[in-house]
Amino acid sequence: MTQEQLSEAISVTVGYVSQIERGITKVNLETLSKIADSLECDMTEFLGGMSHNSAEYLSNDLKMVFFKLNPANKKILLGISQILLQNQQ
Repeated sequence: MTQEQLSEAISVTVGYVSQIERGITKVNLETLSKIADSLECDMTEFLGGMSHNSAEYLSNDLKMVFFKLNPANKKILLGISQILLQNQQ
């Protein structure tokens, strides 16, 4: 989507969209919501930086938890993960 198309979709100027994109101006939640709707994505992608549909969603969080576990709990987590994978298919 071009800046022109987005600006038209959310009823703002192209210059304003450009300023948002370049980090020159801040955007309020209402405008952010309009942008997310126009791009057909969830606002959490903007706020959290990651989509629920992204392949990397929560990967770093899972890695951090895994590395903090002792060996016995790592084995349990691996077993649970394998069960989840089987049930998802």
